[in-house]
Amino acid sequence: MRDKPMLSFWQIWNMSFGFLGIQFGFALQGGFMSRIFQTLGAEKDALPLLWIAAPLTGLLVQPIIGYLSDRTWHPILGRRRPYFLIGAILSSAALLVMPHSPALWMAAGLLWVLDASINISMEPFRALVADKLPEKQRSYGFVVQTLIIGIGTWVASSLPWLVTSFGVSNEAGPGVVPDSVKVAFAIGAGVFLFSILLTILTTREDPPEDLQRFEEEKRGGRLWVDILSNIRQMPVQMVNLGIVQFFSWLAFFSMWSMATPGLTEHVFQAPAPNPAGFDMNVAAQAQAFTAANQAFQNAADLVGSYMGYYGLSSMLVALLLSFYAAHFVLNRRLMHFVSLMLGGVGFLSMAFVPAPNWLIASFALVGVAWASILSMPYALLASAIDPKKMGVYMGIFNMFIVIPQIVAATLLGPVIRELFDNHAIYALMLSGASLIIGALCLVRVEEPRILAPNSFAASH
Repeated sequence: MRDKPMLSFWQIWNMSFGFLGIQFGFALQGGFMSRIFQTLGAEKDALPLLWIAAPLTGLLVQPIIGYLSDRTWHPILGRRRPYFLIGAILSSAALLVMPHSPALWMAAGLLWVLDASINISMEPFRALVADKLPEKQRSYGFVVQTLIIGIGTWVASSLPWLVTSFGVSNEAGPGVVPDSVKVAFAIGAGVFLFSILLTILTTREDPPEDLQRFEEEKRGGRLWVDILSNIRQMPVQMVNLGIVQFFSWLAFFSMWSMATPGLTEHVFQAPAPNPAGFDMNVAAQAQAFTAANQAFQNAADLVGSYMGYYGLSSMLVALLLSFYAAHFVLNRRLMHFVSLMLGGVGFLSMAFVPAPNWLIASFALVGVAWASILSMPYALLASAIDPKKMGVYMGIFNMFIVIPQIVAATLLGPVIRELFDNHAIYALMLSGASLIIGALCLVRVEEPRILAPNSFAASH
């Protein structure tokens, strides 16, 4: 096996830049899909189930795309880049159409399309870092990805608030998504396509060492048999990390699906009004609905903007980690433990903030956990995987991301309704408890021993 050369910061930056667009898609989805669902008439306890499209598509798409990308070689686009391009085109189209949905069923259906498309682009990106970087630089590479993801989360989460501040209308009638959200999603579509194209055009992939043997092995593959065989043979490190991932992503799915109703209701005292409770033929009631809906839309803008601070925080944490990991060996397990604990405290604090702007601090703590979740588990895992199976194992590993989301999508609504009197803020408190449990589960994860990287010095 050929030795992998050390790459410069800008080479790693360019190969990871497509994650900016991917995170624009995820941040717009995570910050504003519940708002779109509620605007189209969904009850808040039904929101998690409407979100089930996202993890279900991930459960199917991620291992398949990982497996196929391991066995792909295109003379121009290489191994991973064909999937970047296909996913980018489909995701951009879905983002453009999503906020124009005239009915709840259409928005829910488009979420399936959007999430499947994002996953087509995303899974090969994880494998690309492991493909291109030597072991000494992998922590550094995943941290740079996290830096770009943080930038995307911060900017995309604030887009509706930003376009509203530039004069785009944030008002709309019953069942109509405001123009501010439509414009934000259109911007996201453009950024998604542009960033993926930049990575495709600036990053070269190395062909298989023995192309003839590669083609022979590809012809002998059996998709589902091979995937199931790899699941049965997954390394112990993957299983132990998977348990941590389960609780980590249970927490974030709860935030994405329930932060808007939970915080608009509990912190801003501006819940989404139900049009069925107003007689629009009576002027006073129509005016009351308009006022209540405007208060909700404004509060939802601010919730999205405050959520952006977890992206900003993760960006700053990733920036610090990138400088550290460039020169020193990073204790990834300890870093992940501390980060998850801080994120748990951030979630729990949301139920007790004395004023809305205190949510900035809460989300900043959540961002520390987010930075670590997006980098440390992959860095801890990469050294335990056969390089020839990097794509399929990264896809299988992400099953530990989507399974907890399916669990939350199925059970979170009934739990909040039956145990917590339908107060959505308790979903965020459950997120806090889940991150703390995930941190404690790290006791079973091993910290691989590697040499100091000296990657930054070697790259210039």
